[in-house]
Amino acid sequence: MCAVSSPNSQYVVAKFGGTSVADFDAMNNCADIILTNANVRIVVLSASAGVTNLLVALAAGCDSDKRENCLKQIRDIQYAIIERLNTTNVIREEIERLLENIEMLSEAASLATSDALTDELVSHGEVMSTLLFVELLRQRKTDAEWFDIRRIMRTDGIFGQAEPDTLQLHISAMEHLHPRLKNTIIITQGFIGREEKGRTTTLGRGGSDYTAALLGEALGLQRVDIWTDVPGIYTTDPRVAPAAKRIDKIAFDEAAEMATFGAKILHPATLLPAIRCGIPVFVGSSKEPKAGGTVVCDKTKNPPLYRALTLRRKQTLLTLHSLKMLHARGFLAEVFTLLSRHNISVDLITTSEVSIALTLDTTGSTSTNGSLLTNALLTELSTLCRVEVEEDMALVAIIGNELSQAKGLGKEIFGTLESFNIRMISYGASSHNVCLLVPGKDAEQVIQTLHRGLFES
Repeated sequence: MCAVSSPNSQYVVAKFGGTSVADFDAMNNCADIILTNANVRIVVLSASAGVTNLLVALAAGCDSDKRENCLKQIRDIQYAIIERLNTTNVIREEIERLLENIEMLSEAASLATSDALTDELVSHGEVMSTLLFVELLRQRKTDAEWFDIRRIMRTDGIFGQAEPDTLQLHISAMEHLHPRLKNTIIITQGFIGREEKGRTTTLGRGGSDYTAALLGEALGLQRVDIWTDVPGIYTTDPRVAPAAKRIDKIAFDEAAEMATFGAKILHPATLLPAIRCGIPVFVGSSKEPKAGGTVVCDKTKNPPLYRALTLRRKQTLLTLHSLKMLHARGFLAEVFTLLSRHNISVDLITTSEVSIALTLDTTGSTSTNGSLLTNALLTELSTLCRVEVEEDMALVAIIGNELSQAKGLGKEIFGTLESFNIRMISYGASSHNVCLLVPGKDAEQVIQTLHRGLFES
């Protein structure tokens, strides 16, 4: 899909996260960033901070008091921005119409929830933030156009975790967006799409990054800029380990491992379109745009053995015991066929003669069902084997380079963590990571201890 010589290769797509469009002042900071770079022609926005969580709460169904409270909070966030705009009645009426629709959908959810209803409800956050941002830009005498991303972002029908049709996106983006790039700044929504029947879908939490990268790929743009509340990618979350250091340049494969294993700065799928087309991704802070950031690119010189630590919570450990496994064939295939039938993908896996331990990631979806392990699935598994479930686990990943070739790595890592209970280890399948499953209550302390031992000494 990436042309060797793209007519849009000078242009940039900029994505701004929820904290970057949280209120009027934050939106103005975003406008400043856009207006200082004439090459920014497409802007992808998340919902204002807090709005998506409130919409998800409404979609889960709640009593009238909680519903009214959530609706009030959503309204207050929107009107705090509107009241500082020199608005016409048109934008007020548009936001009011959307708020009324949210109220109607939330009442429906209180009677019966569904993933399709959840996606429809949640999409309103991005629609409102983009409408308000277009108004702000126009008041700053900037030619900006609102564009409904659902016109071109066609997806499958897996609500809460939809996958885009990238070929169709390329065709539609060139038809509908390419002709506009020279003359206007296009403001559109991240995170949402539309399936073949016309129903709204979402790409999973954090999917606005993915949207931006997909547009960069489809249009052959120069760069994808991800603006968030942190000036770049760090050796770990600075809120967990204050001594964490910014990484100025990181390779795609390292960053992809970080994203996959929980680094919140990037959505796991974001880098796939960028890798396919070799488009650099810049990560910076919309609050401190002059503070620099991190460039994610194809390769870096002299990459270190240890690059970063990541943490992913809400992991479930599923242990399956069966004597049928002993010198038998087909047991694993049967288990994975069953999991696939329930739309469950396995994260990590270890095996012994008579048991399998595997982890399931319950983060990333807007589904109203909080657990992947339905009664139907557990019942089916129980006919094959004895099942043990441990929840509230955390996955700590050590990201690096050529880890599988390093001598003394086990002693260095596990000697540092001798006082902790490590429930599961995955090592050797990738040269870029070592994964440790630990109790959720120990997760931050494990990160702090590892960071001191591997990055601060």
